[in-house]
Amino acid sequence: MQQFNRSRWPIGARELLELIASRRSCRAFDGSEIDPETLRKIVIDGTQAPSSCNQQQWHFVIVTDRADLVRACEIAGGNPHFAECSALIYLCFQKGWAHDNYSVIQGVAAACYHMMISAHLRGLSSIWNAGIGDHAKLHEMLGIPINFEIIGALAIGRAKATAPRIKAPRRDPQTIMSFDRFVRPAETIYPVKPAPDYPYHEISKAWNPFAEWDPEAWSWAQLADFRGFSVWAKSPIPGVYYSRRQGDATARELDLLPLLEDHAKVVEFLPWGGTSTVALRRRLPKDVLLQVVELSEHNLTFIRERLNQEDLGDLPTEFLTMPGPQVPLPDQHADVVVFLQSLEHMRDRPAVLAEARRILKPNGVLIVSARNLTSRYGITWKQLESKGQVPLQGPFVPIPARTLLELVNRDFTIEREVGIGISAGGDEETTTGWGRHRRRLFAIRARPKA
Repeated sequence: MQQFNRSRWPIGARELLELIASRRSCRAFDGSEIDPETLRKIVIDGTQAPSSCNQQQWHFVIVTDRADLVRACEIAGGNPHFAECSALIYLCFQKGWAHDNYSVIQGVAAACYHMMISAHLRGLSSIWNAGIGDHAKLHEMLGIPINFEIIGALAIGRAKATAPRIKAPRRDPQTIMSFDRFVRPAETIYPVKPAPDYPYHEISKAWNPFAEWDPEAWSWAQLADFRGFSVWAKSPIPGVYYSRRQGDATARELDLLPLLEDHAKVVEFLPWGGTSTVALRRRLPKDVLLQVVELSEHNLTFIRERLNQEDLGDLPTEFLTMPGPQVPLPDQHADVVVFLQSLEHMRDRPAVLAEARRILKPNGVLIVSARNLTSRYGITWKQLESKGQVPLQGPFVPIPARTLLELVNRDFTIEREVGIGISAGGDEETTTGWGRHRRRLFAIRARPKA
């Protein structure tokens, strides 16, 4: 066999590896065309990957027609870059040849990564998506026979000039490898419900009987680790993470904000990916200081870039981490403290609210909202959502409206209560009447008790 001759390469192996490591996922493409021969070569590069028993039972459907790309976006229901990229390569395998341990699927995955590296070395950007939507519709659109399965799609194109240039963080190597025996930091191993076995082939996103949704079963370090990495499931580009279920309800929650004087201080707790931060920053006067508090620096990096992408990065905003319920801010510091659907993600809720009371000025305002367990959404959560995998924002359990009232009433005097949303979907209809305790979201404005 011919030996690899490193001297024939224009760059050294280390430089090449560093170039490969600079690859980052892209969700903002300019839509420009890539010639078919380049796409063909990228796929051929992918087929140099190993395959199970060398059967190479993979197939790759390259989609470049703009109407088909738009249709692919519609079917995916949440990947706008599908309509904007230059090409989608659907990753398929023949179901008649599938070994144990998903070995055939592993071969397709290896080929996909080879394609991503090939595209990257050619100056192109890409992203690999498993969430592609209804497979039956894709089989029909692409003419894929039923004995072939689709496991994802690779989007390739040229990044927009405004696309984020930061790469999602990687774990410390010491946390993800060990020699001879399994050794891993406790905060990187997430809680599961006790069971004699955890058969991964019987677990799905929609059905995971071992998922531990109760944040009280998680340590603060575990919550920080989970949220800090999962927030990078998407890129911090404008419009991403706007929940269809949430709809315009955030605006109704923020209607509880008081009038603020110049140079007031507002503290927001645990906004995860910054959806609420963007809405809050836009609602605040420009001279107001917004201080964003999260469990992980990785969340704050994401939110910073999100604000920059939304043209809000120049406004007075500071970012802080809290290692637990304690916030690194002085007593009687803030004019407003905001929890928008974040309290249900936290351990030690009474301790966190007491900390909010500590940092608020005597006449400051607390705004807190939570998903309401005693609502139509609460029923949906019990019957469907809670049966599946813990969501990317981390574990949570909706809080009954009356329980939230009791929690807040310990340290605060309640001024206003609002129920938001009738259905389990994304409506924003509000009420302050008798039905407020049965709405999808329950929001409170309160002031510290003397």
